[in-house]
Amino acid sequence: MVNWQYFIGIDVASATFTASVGQRPWQVVAKPQEFENTQDGFHAFISWLAEHKIIEKKSVACMEATGVYGEELAYFLAAQRIAVAVEPPLKVKRAFKPQGPKTDAVDSQQIAEYACRFADQLHLWQPDREILEQIQVLLTTREQFVRQRTAHKNALAALQRKVVKTPAANQAHKQIITSLGREIQTIESEIARLIDNDPDLRQKLALLLTIPGVGLLLGSHMLLLTRRSQNPRQLAAHLGVAPHPHQSGSSVYRKTHSRHFGPSTPRKLLYLAACSVRTHHQGFATYFKRKTAEGKAPKLVLNNIQNRLLKIICAVLRDQQPYIPNYRSVHP
Repeated sequence: MVNWQYFIGIDVASATFTASVGQRPWQVVAKPQEFENTQDGFHAFISWLAEHKIIEKKSVACMEATGVYGEELAYFLAAQRIAVAVEPPLKVKRAFKPQGPKTDAVDSQQIAEYACRFADQLHLWQPDREILEQIQVLLTTREQFVRQRTAHKNALAALQRKVVKTPAANQAHKQIITSLGREIQTIESEIARLIDNDPDLRQKLALLLTIPGVGLLLGSHMLLLTRRSQNPRQLAAHLGVAPHPHQSGSSVYRKTHSRHFGPSTPRKLLYLAACSVRTHHQGFATYFKRKTAEGKAPKLVLNNIQNRLLKIICAVLRDQQPYIPNYRSVHP
């Protein structure tokens, strides 16, 4: 852990951001100051740090995850070689008792104090490669279009069952469904083109596609998810498919279950991949039949298959070797 001397708390809004600075033992050395959330405001913020003799190399700037509001500021601070930590808002909130007023100034001081107290647990932010950001945006956009198309399909199905028909409404839904379908195909082609133009991503995707059940979409999501860690247990916990026990003493007890937190799209794709290999892959099909014959719930066995696929995905990327269908582990 870097021995930071100054802890900068930043509360980001759409048009402005408020910053304050503290140090150990905890005390505020620069009272909250508001800046515009623009390039001019960023430079004014750097000048403000200099006025208070804050050494940038010995500082960490902590902000809450606010989506695009804080993205430009995070990139600017990283370019200035200031360590940046982006923390979940709920985690910061739970570190303090709900008392007193809630303002941007108070929030910035609390974020700075949070960074000071939990310095060894901060998640340092690093800018992704431009191509990874583009793939992420395309995958998100595709999922939005898929949901919209599903909504229009459901609405059209309902209209077609009505006694009184409205051809204009039906035609409008059909045109939107067709248009969204074309846009989804265009996005998928663009994702494939971006990956194909990058030698590293092209090689990794080619390795992933050797795994049963893994296609372009799941492979693209895995390329993004594994850029930070290739630990299958961490990945399963992030996706919400890791089984967790729930018990306390002798009276509170539930069966082990997955919480289904985390990003829903890759979790859905991983579930569909598990359903596919359960049907079309001999090894997984045999495993599924054996476990269900032992009395295991089908959903539990499918969850196990999802975790097994994650292990294979991480192993293939880690070893840079394609999937071997008849591979048998020395330590099964």
